[in-house]
Amino acid sequence: MMNSLKKAGVALVVAAGLSGAAFSAQAAETYKLDPTHTSVVFVVNHLGFSNFQGRFGGISGELTLDRENVSASSATITIDLNQIDSGVEALDNHMKTADFFDVESHPTATFKSTSVELVGDSAAKVTGDLTILGQTKPVVLDVVLTGQGEHPMTGDQVVGFGATTTVTRSDFGMNFLVPGVGDEVALQISSEFLNK
Repeated sequence: MMNSLKKAGVALVVAAGLSGAAFSAQAAETYKLDPTHTSVVFVVNHLGFSNFQGRFGGISGELTLDRENVSASSATITIDLNQIDSGVEALDNHMKTADFFDVESHPTATFKSTSVELVGDSAAKVTGDLTILGQTKPVVLDVVLTGQGEHPMTGDQVVGFGATTTVTRSDFGMNFLVPGVGDEVALQISSEFLNK
């Protein structure tokens, strides 16, 4: 890991959770999210008895890395809500209904970054607009660089990040079973981006 993100010219951008980085001082470049090595896990309290976990699949995205001007970096991420996975088919089917994500009318959730603020040698706060159920709200993700370099099998340049945030589901009009099923949902994100 590097001594300083600024010295290394690393720009952080997250979109679930999601983010970006740079390797040297040159023009901005476009990176593609690697869906096979990206995970968005949600954690929500269930009736005060447990903190239930599931994950979102079907993640795609793109980020632009501006190594010379971190604040000019940006990312757009899309999650296919039809690929929600709690490990319980009946629950997955319920979460796709109008009680929760209403995937028939709103099949995707999106994140579009609006700003990046470096807060340490390998950390940043990334602000963006999250859209769920047709409602758009600002969220802030706490992002940590987990690795960067050349992929040993493909030769692609890769950057990886971890990110966390908490989303209040009633802010997006998802009020079903609040407060029995927690209103606050924690998101834990691990992502890789490729520059092919």
